[in-house]
Amino acid sequence: MAYDEELARRIRKLFDEADELEEKAMFGGIAWMVGGNLAFGVHGDSLIVRVGPEKYGESLRLPHTSVFDITGRAMTGWIMVDSKGCAQDAELESWARQGLEFARTLPEK
Repeated sequence: MAYDEELARRIRKLFDEADELEEKAMFGGIAWMVGGNLAFGVHGDSLIVRVGPEKYGESLRLPHTSVFDITGRAMTGWIMVDSKGCAQDAELESWARQGLEFARTLPEK
């Protein structure tokens, strides 16, 4: 499945100064990694955000979010935000920063 190139372009624009982020093709989409850990990415037309186990339930109660399940097995701590939930740059940046903050807490791989 192709991923939303426009969404990826918007992310690149927002984080063009973030040297710690590594862009990598992953699960048929694109991901941004910190220390080898996924922070956020694009799959189809949705944003993937690694919010972590503590914010997982709270994040899923917000509009335009769903579990990250592309294999038939949901990944706890990871959510998908549909295109309506990240249509504005402020929304996109807020979600992506949550993923970035969580990824920074993880040990490097």
